[in-house]
Amino acid sequence: MTKAPQSRRRFIVAGAAMLAAPALIRPALAQDLAPTQTMRGGSNNYRPGAPIVERIGGGGFQMTGTVRRAGDGAPLEGIRIQIWAHTTEGHERDPHSHGATLTGADGTFRMDMPQIVPAFGQPHGHLAYDADHDGNGFRTVFLRPVMSSARDTGLSADFILQPA
Repeated sequence: MTKAPQSRRRFIVAGAAMLAAPALIRPALAQDLAPTQTMRGGSNNYRPGAPIVERIGGGGFQMTGTVRRAGDGAPLEGIRIQIWAHTTEGHERDPHSHGATLTGADGTFRMDMPQIVPAFGQPHGHLAYDADHDGNGFRTVFLRPVMSSARDTGLSADFILQPA
């Protein structure tokens, strides 16, 4: 069986198609960005109206993430995210283990908090966007991400919020 030689034209057309493909695909994906679903166990020990704080306890562990709008993926500024966990300084049901922060213009949030330790055999955090205490018109979402190791010094969780 003989192999047909590749022409210069075919090579240029294939290369141009590969370069153009990401630009053609990205807008379609952004318009279909699905909302984040509430996770089982995410609302355990939630405290409505936890105060906005600079940090929880002595710090040393970074909880980070982003908040975007479902559909177009636009970053959402001024969204209140509550964070709580079982840490080296307290249990997740303790009021001093809870705090809230607001997202910046780019939709990101960050909270410095004590090291998360395993509760019920898993090192995990809790995060919430609560529509009842925010007023921004999105549906409530509770997250409970599990860390890959109790030695991790940070955890990230992203919210894609759906309009109510």
